[in-house]
Amino acid sequence: IDASIKHLRGQRFKIYPDFPTAGIIDVTNYNDGLRGGKIRVRARISQVNKNSLVISEIPYGTNTSSLIDSILKANDKGKIKIKKIEDNTAADVEILIHLPSGISPDKTIDALYAFTACESSISPLSCIIEDNKPLFIGVQEMLIRSTDFTVELLKLELELQLRELEEQWHFASLERIFIENRIYRDIEEEETWEGVISAIDKGLKPHIKHLKRTVTEEDITRLTEIRIKRISKFDIDKAQQLIDSLEARIAETKHHLEHLVDFAINYFKELKKNYGKGRTRKSEIRVFDEIEATKVVIRNTKLYVNREEGFVGTSLKRDEYVTDCSDIDDIIVFTKKGQMMVTKVDAKTFIEKNIIHVAVFKKKDKRTTYNLIYKDGRGGASYVKRFNVTSITRDKLYDLTAGKPNSDILYFTANPNGEAEVVTINLRQAKGVKKLKWDLDFSDVLIKGRASKGNIVTKYSVKRIELKEKGLSTLKPRKIWFDDTVQRLNVDDRGELLGEFTSDDRLLIINQKGVVKTAIPDLIMRFDDDMIVLEKWNPNKPITAIYWEGEKEFFYVKRFNIENADREETIVTEHPKSYLEKIFTDYRPMAEIVFAKARGQDRKANASVNLEEFISVKGISAMGNRLTKDKVLEINALPSLPYEEPEIHEPEDIEVVGEENVTPSVDKAPAKQSKNADDEEGDTEGQTKLF
Repeated sequence: IDASIKHLRGQRFKIYPDFPTAGIIDVTNYNDGLRGGKIRVRARISQVNKNSLVISEIPYGTNTSSLIDSILKANDKGKIKIKKIEDNTAADVEILIHLPSGISPDKTIDALYAFTACESSISPLSCIIEDNKPLFIGVQEMLIRSTDFTVELLKLELELQLRELEEQWHFASLERIFIENRIYRDIEEEETWEGVISAIDKGLKPHIKHLKRTVTEEDITRLTEIRIKRISKFDIDKAQQLIDSLEARIAETKHHLEHLVDFAINYFKELKKNYGKGRTRKSEIRVFDEIEATKVVIRNTKLYVNREEGFVGTSLKRDEYVTDCSDIDDIIVFTKKGQMMVTKVDAKTFIEKNIIHVAVFKKKDKRTTYNLIYKDGRGGASYVKRFNVTSITRDKLYDLTAGKPNSDILYFTANPNGEAEVVTINLRQAKGVKKLKWDLDFSDVLIKGRASKGNIVTKYSVKRIELKEKGLSTLKPRKIWFDDTVQRLNVDDRGELLGEFTSDDRLLIINQKGVVKTAIPDLIMRFDDDMIVLEKWNPNKPITAIYWEGEKEFFYVKRFNIENADREETIVTEHPKSYLEKIFTDYRPMAEIVFAKARGQDRKANASVNLEEFISVKGISAMGNRLTKDKVLEINALPSLPYEEPEIHEPEDIEVVGEENVTPSVDKAPAKQSKNADDEEGDTEGQTKLF
């Protein structure tokens, strides 16, 4: 109806389907209902607690039985892992899914969408019958045609109504003339029907100049059918009122015909008013995030490797265990010859002999960095390189060396966060070689492409390479954005930038219920619809909350730091009427109190409160301080006061001029302690021993 009104007003509109089973729909590729269009439909799944999920709405085309069957099949195949499932559906859908301990609810929700009927795809094809033939048109064109046809029907209805009203006015006017001028007396002496008709016609002629059409014989016949009782009780004033009301209705109908579009708009509005109650949209329209099945599938298979023979697979149970995987994963394999291959997980696959590294392959992974030193052919120089593997052709052998025969990997590490270690290069004794040993820092080597030759290490023969020092990540902190449209985190510059995150950084998450928690950011995380705070967590920055305490019936203020980063805690008290009013994450927050007007008194002036001075930082479980004893109408957040974070100065080495060793005076010690004297002397290094 709203779309029809927009069309009549000349506005653009779009209409999308709705389903009686509700659920969530993505209409990005709807294509106006034409061939090739697609609608993605999902069940509404929410988290009850860390060990259970609830499905409250199901996709169109399924029922609770078929949905539960698909979940059980996915569990049997190992795609998901659930403990048990309960169907509590009555008037409303309620399917409870209980999870084993240690299984992520967020990951399970994604897996339910990826591997069960919790998500389905519908391909619409809109069609009408025109001239007894099917005609495929879009739903917008269909609605435009329907609306225009409705306008034409309304026009015909108004024209019919106008004719009826004009007929009623015409006869009411004739009736008044006939009775008011006593024309009925002219027919008393007439003996034939023709004479009666002629007499009435003659009597009417002086009074019918204002009529809108000529008087017909049928009109005269109707006048003869008026009963004597009606004539005797005829009221001229009432007759005139009837004529006036008919004239008003005729004028109104003509106005509607002249302003037909406005009349049609009001007609649609009345339809919505009379019949639209309880017919609001059931399906929520949302843009879905893309779920990568390999990221959410339960890894229920073990991967093994026979390094010497060059086999990898899930059936090599007598060989070396590598990692858990799923049957839809890809694995990446590196060999001693400097070759690499990515292949699907299978029972047994031959790669090449002398495998040095096997792992589950993550497509488009730009953080996993491989550090490599190789010898370029027999007697050739040694090279160092760092590279990522983001995309490849499956089952193809790639050469990581320059491609010469007898090339060999001397050193290899796989670093999930781009770590760069320090290694010691040991050369063989050779004529003219002066330096046989030195350190190589991988952080000095740029990360380039997989096919790059690398930087030369030495042209001499390398005896061995030893790890000297484990390295830190050389990658920049990862920028993470939050896309409010799909309610997901991303690293693709979509939505609001939350900040730059290292492996130790966390997110601060607070919802309207007053539940606060921190979490390590993960791109598969899901967030509550009532989330009110999502930002990078600063452990040193206090959180300020204003909440209504249900038992005492006052607003309270508390300031606290999160002490247990891995635990979910609640800000408000447990009273059922307690609720969170405002939350602040600034260092020096300000709030405005708008007081309610007391009866018979002037309203109290608004008060500004510096919350930093109002209460000190306490524990999260503390009740806090009462904000005011007066009745409060509302509480507003004001701009925070300026605050500069103190700079953290790294300690620097200080050059000491005129340094001298200070040796403490030591009394004669028992003979049994003398054997430790050398050790203590070696640890002093100019520092006075106190004990």
